[in-house]
Amino acid sequence: MAIKASAVKELRQRTGAGMMDCKKALKETDGDMDKAIDYLREKGISKAQKKAATRVAADGLAHVVEGDEKAVLYEVNSETDFVAKNDEFVNLMKSIGSRILAADVDKLEDALQLEMDGETVENQIMRASGKLGEKISFRRMVVREKSSDQVFGSYVHMGGKIGALVVLEGGDETLARDVAMHVAAINPSYLSEDDVPEDFIEHEKSVLHKEALNEGKPEHIVEKMVQGRLNKRLKEICLVHQPFVKDQDVTVGQHVKDAGASIISFDRFEVGEGIEVEEENFADEVKSMSA
Repeated sequence: MAIKASAVKELRQRTGAGMMDCKKALKETDGDMDKAIDYLREKGISKAQKKAATRVAADGLAHVVEGDEKAVLYEVNSETDFVAKNDEFVNLMKSIGSRILAADVDKLEDALQLEMDGETVENQIMRASGKLGEKISFRRMVVREKSSDQVFGSYVHMGGKIGALVVLEGGDETLARDVAMHVAAINPSYLSEDDVPEDFIEHEKSVLHKEALNEGKPEHIVEKMVQGRLNKRLKEICLVHQPFVKDQDVTVGQHVKDAGASIISFDRFEVGEGIEVEEENFADEVKSMSA
């Protein structure tokens, strides 16, 4: 059957798919607009699933959404910074955050199955992947709740490359945001010594012990040296002992304590951290595309 240009235009506007794909979809469905939309959705999901098996999404954005009693820090990835800045990607990410905030979920797999605009979050991501031409993935999330006497603080750095979320007992939003800013900038590993795993401490002691012996220090003073260096190392990686980024003369813990507050928790996401990306030779890539 003949496909009218006006139908192709309408389908393109409603789905964002290419003109030839829209024309083909209408032919395959005998001009039925709703079936054509389903056809394109299914095709987009299929393409996105194929991309997921072969491509690495290590760019993207980290973001924080806050409610009265709950806040969500999450990361959505794309393959390139170009797509991460695309309005459709940004809008999708914001919609995902709002949907999670409104739902009773705290696990990624459950968030992916939430309904959003008539389909699951997972399918929305797959469809966006097919439309934007890159692998898009919802990588991780953390949900924090607070009581009425607690306060959230969040900070997003470099347009979304680093996101931090803090919960304080007491204090105010300005204080909490300042602590979140410190977390984003300095990247502490633990809140305090009480949170450091025992195996990490034992490993550090072993390394520091060998280091001291290799320096020629006598055995009878090595243990004191190890303990001193370990204490210094713990202060470097624990949030409460780090010099506050906005006032190096005071630690974060003391700054918060002076304001009548204490730190309950902190979380930090840096986009792409821990993802291995294979380096490609640009000239070889262009050659392979033209082959």
